[in-house]
Amino acid sequence: MEQKKDIQLIKKGFITVIAGPCAVESEDQLNAIANGVKEAGLNFLRGGAYKPRTSPYSFQGLEKKGLELLKKVSQEYGLKVVSEVTDAATVEEVAEYVDVLQIGTRNMSNFALLKKVGRVANLKNLSVILKRGWASTIKEWLLAVEYITQQGDCEVVLCERGIRTFETYTRFTLDLSAVPVIKKMSNLPIIVDPSHAVGQSDLVIPMSRAAIAVGADGLIVETHHNPEKALCDGQQSLNSRQLKDMLGQVSVFAKFFNKMVR
Repeated sequence: MEQKKDIQLIKKGFITVIAGPCAVESEDQLNAIANGVKEAGLNFLRGGAYKPRTSPYSFQGLEKKGLELLKKVSQEYGLKVVSEVTDAATVEEVAEYVDVLQIGTRNMSNFALLKKVGRVANLKNLSVILKRGWASTIKEWLLAVEYITQQGDCEVVLCERGIRTFETYTRFTLDLSAVPVIKKMSNLPIIVDPSHAVGQSDLVIPMSRAAIAVGADGLIVETHHNPEKALCDGQQSLNSRQLKDMLGQVSVFAKFFNKMVR
């Protein structure tokens, strides 16, 4: 009989913060980052193994080897794993190594993938993070959820990660109004990814504060022990000191909602 994992990403009374590198690069890199995540008092480690990049010449991830490292290191530090699944053919493989399946912005409308993720997540009792497409309306986003939930009962968490507008100073435009709109239109939890939205580490902390202030249930941020040498997205990754600083500031805002950061 298939043994199910007992994972709940969003819990009442808590702000969930997921942190880790854009991509798994090596065991030493992941150990250093996981240690920082654990010391910060967090429970969820993110890391990309399969990396769909805009440029085919960019680092594409370690694939299965990356998943193996994620599982090994997360078990050593007592952390739960969040990693992106990029196509229907690898859903079962990724599900063997992670606790939360993440669907990225490029795949929000990949309906075959959404249905497959829904079936596997229900079978294994995994949580699912569904990021908003960078050119998708909120209605389209909510309809995408239905492709997952029609396959069974699993925890689905929405993630606002910025949308494409005419503004080019930031990587995308972080639509924080989506948080109260989602609260109004559904009963789904929603977290915010300020890292991909702004694309600059110095802007991640203020936008993290703002996300919690408007009612987000959590954050997913990129962190790296040596951002200058990261193989991808180093410019938007927090170092260990910045991560702790961000968590301290976010905790102040969480108190307004009688919540604690975890």
